[in-house]
Amino acid sequence: MPDPQPFLTLKKVAEHLRAVLEEKKYILIFAHNGTGKTRLSMEFKELGKREITSPLTTDEGDYLVAESGDRMVAVEVLRDTLYYNAFTEDLFIWNNDLDGDSARELQMNTASRFFNGLVELEMESRIKRLLRTYLDIDFTIDYENGTISFARTEKVINKNGNERWEEHDNIKISRGEESVFIWCFFLAIAQLAVDKQEAYDWVKYIYIDDPVSSLDDNHVVAIATHLAQLLKSQGNGRDQVKAVISTHHTLFFNVMSNELGKKRAIRYFLSRDRHTGEYLLQDITSDTPEFYHIAMLKDLHEVADSNEIYTYHFSILRSVLEKAATFHGFSHFGKLVKTEGDEDGILHYRLVQLLNHGNYSHFEPVLMVEENKEHFRNILRKFMEQFRYNEKIFPSANEEAQQ
Repeated sequence: MPDPQPFLTLKKVAEHLRAVLEEKKYILIFAHNGTGKTRLSMEFKELGKREITSPLTTDEGDYLVAESGDRMVAVEVLRDTLYYNAFTEDLFIWNNDLDGDSARELQMNTASRFFNGLVELEMESRIKRLLRTYLDIDFTIDYENGTISFARTEKVINKNGNERWEEHDNIKISRGEESVFIWCFFLAIAQLAVDKQEAYDWVKYIYIDDPVSSLDDNHVVAIATHLAQLLKSQGNGRDQVKAVISTHHTLFFNVMSNELGKKRAIRYFLSRDRHTGEYLLQDITSDTPEFYHIAMLKDLHEVADSNEIYTYHFSILRSVLEKAATFHGFSHFGKLVKTEGDEDGILHYRLVQLLNHGNYSHFEPVLMVEENKEHFRNILRKFMEQFRYNEKIFPSANEEAQQ
C-alpha cells in the first residue's frame, strides 16, 4: 500500500475528503474507535455551511436575525451535508414515564432540520416500509407533540393450546431495535435526498459514521447491502448525492467495499500517530490484499467456532481467499482450495463458487444447513493449516494445526 498522507487536524482531513469527492462518488473509511471518526464527520459537515445575508422580509425558514448597521437582516444558513452519527441518535430521547410507567415515548428534537417535512412527505409510511425488513415492531408518530410510540403484536398460547394475538402498546424497545429504527428513519430521509425531493434538495453529500455499532452481524450485512443499493440507484447523473462512510466494523466495511466496488469508491484507513499527533490517511484501493484481510479471517474463525454460520459467510470467505491468492501470486483463489486428485478440494472449490452468490440478501439472512457448515469449517481449517498466522490472533487454529 502507498505511504499514508499526514494531516495536522481533522479539518484538513475533511478538506481532503471534499477534494477527493470532486472526482470520486464515494469514500469508505476504516478507523478504530477513538481515532476521531465522529469529529471528522462534524468537521466535514461544518465545511459545507455558509451564510447568506439579505434584508429581513420573513421569519420563516432556517434564518438567524442579526443587526447590520441601522437595519435588521436575515442570515440564511445554507448546508450541503446530511449526516448520520452519534449526534443523530441524540436527536431521539426516551421519555420513560417514570410516574405512570406505561406511556413510554421516544421524543424527537423537532428543532433540527433533520425532521423537515415529516407530515408532508409521509415519513411514517416510508419508514415503516424499511423497518419491516428488519424488525417486527410497529410505531406511531405524534407529529404535533414530536413523539414516537412503539407497539408489538405477539402470539400467545393458552393452557388449552388455543392461539391468540396480543397487542402490546407503548413498549420500550431494546437499544439494538432503537438503533435500527433511527437508521430506518435516516435511510428514508436519505432516499428523499437521493430522489431530490424539495425538502432535501440541499443535500450534496451524505456522511455516515458507524451505523451498526449496536447490531448483530445479520443486521450489519442487511444495512450495508441496503445502503449500497440506495447509493447505486442514483445512476451516473452529474447532480447525484455523494457519500462518505466511516466505520470500525470490519464486516460492514467489507460488505460496503464489495458492494460499491473500486470504480465507485476510494477506501482509506484512518489512524493517528501517537508521537506527532498527526492524522494519517492511508489509501487501500490497490490490488494488494487490504489490511482488513486478517480482521475478516478472525471474524470467520470465530463464526466457525460459534456454529452461527450464515449463508453470506461463504461470500466473505471467498473474499478472503481471493485476497490471499493475490498476495501469493495466484491468478485464482481455487489454487488455495483444490489440488489435482483432491476430491474434497474440488468439492470445496465448487461450493465456494456456488454458495457465495446472492447471499447478502437482507430479506433472508439464514443459517447454513449442517452439511454446508461442516464444508465451511473444513475449507477454513485447511486454509489456516496451509498458511501460518499469528498465534495470539488465532490461538485455537494454531493448536489444531499442531495436533
